[in-house]
Amino acid sequence: MLRKKTNGVARRPQRTSILSEVAEKSVDRRAFLRGSGLAIGGLAAISATGGTVTQANAQTAAAGAVETIKSICTHCSVGCTVVAEVESGVWTGQEPGYDSPFNLGAHCAKGASVREHAHGERRLKYPMKKEGGEWKRISWAQAIDEIGDGMMKIREESGPDSVYWLGSAKHSNEQAYLFRKFAAYWGTNNVDHQARICHSTTVAGVANTWGYGAMTNSYNDIHNSKSIFIIGGNPAEAHPVSLLHVLKAKEENNAPLIVCDPRFTRTAAHADEYVRFRPGTDVALVWGLLWHIFENGWEDKEFIRTRVWGMDQIRTEVKKWNPEEVERVTGAPGEQLRRVARTLANNRPGTVIWCMGGTQHTNGNNNTRAYCVLQLALGNMGTEGGGTNIFRGHDNVQGATDLGVLSHTLPGYYGLSAGAWAHWARVWEEDPEWLGAQFAKVTGSDGKEKSLQNLKGIPVSRWIDGVLEDPDNMDNPDKVRAMVLWGHAPNSQTRGPEMKTAMEKLDMLVVVDPYPTVSAVLHDRTDGCYLLPAATQFETRGSVTASNRSFQWRDKVVDPLFEAKTDHVIMAMFANKFGWADRLFRNIEMEDDETPNVESITREFNKGLWTIGYTGQSPERLKLHMANQHTFDRTTLKAVGGPADGDYYGLPWPCWGTAEMGHPGTPNLYDMSKPVSEGGLTFRARFGVERDGDNLLAEGVYSKNSDIQDGYPEFTMQMLMDLGWDGDLTDEERAAIDAVAGPKTNWKTDLSGGIQRVAIQHECAPFGNAKARAVVWTFPDPIPVHREPLYTPRRDLVEDYPTYEDRHDYRLPTLYASIQKQDFSKDYPIVLTSGRLVEYEGGGEESRSNPWLAELQQDMFVEINTRDANNLGVRDGKQVWVEGPEGGKVKVMAMVTERVGEGVAFMPFHFGGHYQGKDLRDKYPDGADPYVLGESSNTAQTYGYDSVTQMQETKCTLCKIWAA
Repeated sequence: MLRKKTNGVARRPQRTSILSEVAEKSVDRRAFLRGSGLAIGGLAAISATGGTVTQANAQTAAAGAVETIKSICTHCSVGCTVVAEVESGVWTGQEPGYDSPFNLGAHCAKGASVREHAHGERRLKYPMKKEGGEWKRISWAQAIDEIGDGMMKIREESGPDSVYWLGSAKHSNEQAYLFRKFAAYWGTNNVDHQARICHSTTVAGVANTWGYGAMTNSYNDIHNSKSIFIIGGNPAEAHPVSLLHVLKAKEENNAPLIVCDPRFTRTAAHADEYVRFRPGTDVALVWGLLWHIFENGWEDKEFIRTRVWGMDQIRTEVKKWNPEEVERVTGAPGEQLRRVARTLANNRPGTVIWCMGGTQHTNGNNNTRAYCVLQLALGNMGTEGGGTNIFRGHDNVQGATDLGVLSHTLPGYYGLSAGAWAHWARVWEEDPEWLGAQFAKVTGSDGKEKSLQNLKGIPVSRWIDGVLEDPDNMDNPDKVRAMVLWGHAPNSQTRGPEMKTAMEKLDMLVVVDPYPTVSAVLHDRTDGCYLLPAATQFETRGSVTASNRSFQWRDKVVDPLFEAKTDHVIMAMFANKFGWADRLFRNIEMEDDETPNVESITREFNKGLWTIGYTGQSPERLKLHMANQHTFDRTTLKAVGGPADGDYYGLPWPCWGTAEMGHPGTPNLYDMSKPVSEGGLTFRARFGVERDGDNLLAEGVYSKNSDIQDGYPEFTMQMLMDLGWDGDLTDEERAAIDAVAGPKTNWKTDLSGGIQRVAIQHECAPFGNAKARAVVWTFPDPIPVHREPLYTPRRDLVEDYPTYEDRHDYRLPTLYASIQKQDFSKDYPIVLTSGRLVEYEGGGEESRSNPWLAELQQDMFVEINTRDANNLGVRDGKQVWVEGPEGGKVKVMAMVTERVGEGVAFMPFHFGGHYQGKDLRDKYPDGADPYVLGESSNTAQTYGYDSVTQMQETKCTLCKIWAA
């Protein structure tokens, strides 16, 4: 528990604290403590800080009663409970949630210091604008008026798509949903958030394999795993509390832990088997494992026969990947991979875990599908202890994705088709013609007019190209002229120098955040830049979705500090300015003119999110779970008695039907051993019923107690009629179904939930019972294949494993072959990769502004292998330059280490505030500069985007390094 007295670090004016000088010199722990006053102990400390000691009495004790309030950590996606201690409206202390089944009384360094996130002195305290090169304080009214007037002028001149609304994985579910709705009412699909650059390739790959693009099991279910395979993930640093669950399985089940990573991480230090492989060769590595599995007949043949389509085509590809070829491409010895394959085969069920090491590649969707195919081959899906446990990065990146803060879909992954818009117009009770008229129209190459309402917007990974690209090459009617960075750190994105240029070319740059982020200092703008102070999630209430799909409810810890406002209030202020607040909040209760009621927003998205089962989690049920955390089993997550008896903690989606139906949630996706009404599921039938004459539905297998004892398609009203089950509908449900499309009404568009209710009454999954598909015929690579990175050091492999031809998607041209054909490896011989540190999170502006965390890691650095360092004349702890082949370079400290292999360098991506050797501290508003600054690794990172989702490439570019 942190007990921090008022002292010089957090309260002294800017630039006189001990850490404000970190740009000039390093500060050791003893100097930090001495400078901050924390080294003074006992009564001397009280005297030094001007305090006094008085005897307590009953009256003063009652007046100073401590209130405890539950919230959820705002860092990674594990979902750790924080118990805040509040006295007279002031957050004075915190404890980890001992009753939480997720963190069980544990915290990582970041979680243990979240109180500082809310009370931090480095926060933005009031709205500001840059004018004549200086930051000036302004009122909220002036800010909304000036920004709103400027945006409406841009809209009139260049259309609604010239304003880009970038949302946040830090929004609550309610704020995320409102943000996507807000963008729709503005009239643009140029809206996105961090998921695009962390797990969009996961969502695409996993959803197109078996139905839903999410973690299939849970952190807690890993307790049941007999083997654990981690590839491209470092949970010891990125999701530290999750490691408690991994180590429980390792110790109690004697489960072997296998870690595959180009870098020997803190997670790898716990491994029974560590496999080092070349960055960007994940598919080749997995196919190398499957080669041994197929050669030895270790696959689960019955599982494949009954529940998988396309595995024969996978076998054909895998035959090419004999041990010699796998070692040539990946560097991993064939004998080691045979040992790993045998271990996985002999220790089932096993789980596969991955993170951004697998996703951030130009063929990231291939990687995630290869991981899935491995689990399908081993029969590890739909079972306790199995599954793909995909660790998400931010606290609500899962929820913000589910709620549709994305440029290619509406909430619930409904897409952008006319039918999808019609569904949400019904939910919003909006006139679809008015909504459609908000969007611009363009003339296609065929001469026909089409609405941008149905066209994917520019993803956040490419917003800079929306500014810099010639409009003749884009499907966007004009350039992006105004950028709203709402809870997003730009230094987490690649191509830093081009981003600086793009920021400077904008008519207007608006930053909405509790902290200024690098957006305030990267550019050299002298005007047209606004900083709006957003409240933290501890200053509001609402739901948040953990990586395992469980909802948790945050209660408000304190009122918004300084002049900060909550995200949903800021949205309401803009909606009022734009003149359609009455429409936006038509069915949402308002607490006052500018404050939407949070619970009312929850109820609205409950009405429409049938696809993924965001319908049964009412605010009342979620609050009941939070109040009774102690009643849930720590492994199964099922309540044992108590008021939530039988529910799974947090009602993990899909939680079918309405709240009144009382569905318990789905702990493990695709587990047929349970009835659907009790959290069981089949694979989703979302790809049709037949392909090339082959049956795509399950073969003779079904969920427990199902009245249909074979595969079946997704439910429609017509299907209920054909089965004779339509008589189970109520009159109200039938009327609602008739109002949509009568017999053609689908389970996803039935606002009454009647189709779902009747299907589950017969223990059938509303979305059908199909086979998982190992081959995705709608993707550029139907069968996952290895493709060399754009910036590859292995020119000998380019002919055998070339990248894609240049493509056009998401309104923009995307380069592949035209980059790869150039050989940069002679001048830039070292592979550059990036990742996370335990001390910081995301872009790092908030965590580097936290004195407790800033003490722990004060220098940006690059890890260099010992041999490379000696050959380059680089010494440990000395400054070096790291330059990428596109010219961006950073000046950082060298860490000479065997963690990285020869020819590979690693940098963390949490730093900012320096740019190509220049310290930008003086460009921050007074009092808002983080304690720790450093170069952004992405200044040196290069072009490269996934062929399906536009995920950025950060894990295998090239660089050169020399002593500074």
